[in-house]
Amino acid sequence: MELYLNLIKHRAELLRREGDGRAMSEILRVFVAVDVEDHLLVSRVARVADTLAGIGVPLKIVEPYNLHITLRFIGEVRRGVVEEIARALKEVKFKAFNMTLKGLGAFPNTLNPRVVWIGVSEGYKELSSLRVEVERIVRRAGIPAEREEFTPHLTLARVKGTRNIASLVRILNDMKDYEFGSMVVDRIRLKKSTLTKQGPVYETLVEVKAS
Repeated sequence: MELYLNLIKHRAELLRREGDGRAMSEILRVFVAVDVEDHLLVSRVARVADTLAGIGVPLKIVEPYNLHITLRFIGEVRRGVVEEIARALKEVKFKAFNMTLKGLGAFPNTLNPRVVWIGVSEGYKELSSLRVEVERIVRRAGIPAEREEFTPHLTLARVKGTRNIASLVRILNDMKDYEFGSMVVDRIRLKKSTLTKQGPVYETLVEVKAS
């Protein structure tokens, strides 16, 4: 009987380890970001988004509850790697700082807009410093370097067609210096992104607060 019970325990342990292994190898789509949650700031951004949505250009507007500034898009990686990054992020130290959102722009440029963004004036240096810390962590976890130079921005919309594009170009030029407002950055988050037909669904995995 004792031998039989030991075999059952051994089998249960093997199954547990197998389950842990599957969990660690699960693939997650993740990024590190500063969420934009200040109500007044979000409402101002939303009003401009509503204006863009009404000019007849095919756009995919970012939902107000998904507004954020990406410090580092990591992509699809194993859960074990995500947990390694999460542990390291918890050790990041930074002071809270003010961030001002100012100016509409577009990638690759305002004459050929594909992604509409809002720029950062105050807080640009601090966000760039945070990016350096985050980049060090993800590189240590084996994530390849990004080819594009980091430019802090908030993605507002993605352009899906060229209909009425001149109207969008005009608004981009008119609002290139528009100041949306400011917020205090006092936390960064490691977030999971689940892609759906309705758009991405974000979930916070780890939150690191300013010290």
